[in-house]
Amino acid sequence: MTTTNNNNKRVHLFGVDIDLLTMAETVHLIEEWIAADETNCKFVVTPNVDHIVKVQTDTGLQAAYKQAALIVTDGKPVVWAANLLGVKIPGTVPGSDLVPAIFEAAQTHKTPLTVFLLGAMPGVANTAKAVIHDKWPMVKVVGTLSPPFGFDKKEVDSKAICSIVNAANADLLVLGLGAPKQEIWITHYAPTLKVKAALCVGATIDFLAGEKARAPMWMRKLGLEWLHRMLSEPKRLAKRYFVDALVFPKLVFNEWLTRL
Repeated sequence: MTTTNNNNKRVHLFGVDIDLLTMAETVHLIEEWIAADETNCKFVVTPNVDHIVKVQTDTGLQAAYKQAALIVTDGKPVVWAANLLGVKIPGTVPGSDLVPAIFEAAQTHKTPLTVFLLGAMPGVANTAKAVIHDKWPMVKVVGTLSPPFGFDKKEVDSKAICSIVNAANADLLVLGLGAPKQEIWITHYAPTLKVKAALCVGATIDFLAGEKARAPMWMRKLGLEWLHRMLSEPKRLAKRYFVDALVFPKLVFNEWLTRL
């Protein structure tokens, strides 16, 4: 079933709505949000297989998907599964590619894009800031913050973070807190934030800083970026991807049954 949201076509798949947008269309829409006079924070989530598996049982993530202004597919396996089910998704919009694409688009503007980087380990966001300023002169990182452990469970800490972000007067908030923490946190605190857009993009700050290496392009094209990440951090990710590999095919099968 296809619906619309903000004039975008959406399809309901695996229990969530997905916007049928290309990378270029996604960048253009986010640029429109940033250019608008409105100050309400619209946030973007990028589902991959792990998201799809988690959202089946995680009520916090379910709420995030219901409130997200934009839901664009991160993982190629999700696109392939959709195609098997007769649903045409125009391609992937990974968060780690979306952020550089927005920064690149900003180079044609007369006014710098102001950005706040929230997440990653201490010092990493500052390294990313230097890289961003060197590579994209029309992007101005006006604030960085590595939040303390457990901040998302303490309202006083979260409100303090919102105050710091608001004081920086950024248009765009890049959230690198990991899933589903970043999605659940922004769902609760978007009404408090004065940024125009927030992107839930996982390890993107680490990638920008060079702290973590992305998969080679050939692996990305083959939909194997998950394998590269698992081999890079086996202790943290092996169990997650093992569970995903068991559960996701069942979800695809169940989705197929509902479409008969």
